[in-house]
Amino acid sequence: MGWGGSVDGYGDFATARAGHLYRSACLLTAGDTHLAEDLVQETLGRVYVRRGRVSRADNPAGYAQTVLTRAYLAHQRRRSSTERSTAVFPELPASGADDPSLRLTLLDALARLPAKDGRRARRVSSCGPSTPCGRTAAGS
Repeated sequence: MGWGGSVDGYGDFATARAGHLYRSACLLTAGDTHLAEDLVQETLGRVYVRRGRVSRADNPAGYAQTVLTRAYLAHQRRRSSTERSTAVFPELPASGADDPSLRLTLLDALARLPAKDGRRARRVSSCGPSTPCGRTAAGS
C-alpha cells in the first residue's frame, strides 16, 4: 500500500487524506476550524518528514491519523491552548495593591505557616477580591 517514499507519491497521499484528516481534526477540536487546519498542516508536515517510514507502513492512513491525534494532544498540553483573547481588559488593581509593606507583611505571615498541612495554600487562595490581602496576612 506504500508509495515508495517519493515526493510525488507523498503529494498524492496528502491530497487523498487531507479531507479525512480535516474532518477528524474538526471533531477533535469541537468545530474549531482554524485549529483543525493548523493540526492538519502539522500532521502532513510530520508525515512528510517521515515519508520513507510511512510509505513502508501497513496502514499509512492510520499512521497519519495517529500523528494527528498526537498533535492535538500536544496542543492541549500547552499552556497557551487555554488562553482566549478578549476585547475588554480586566480591571487593574487599585493603587494600594502595590504597597510594598503590605506585600512584605503577607510574605512574612505566609512564611510562618507550615507548608505541609495546607494552611498556606488555603490562605493564599482565600486572598481574593472579597477578602483584603492584609486581613488574610494577619490570619483572620
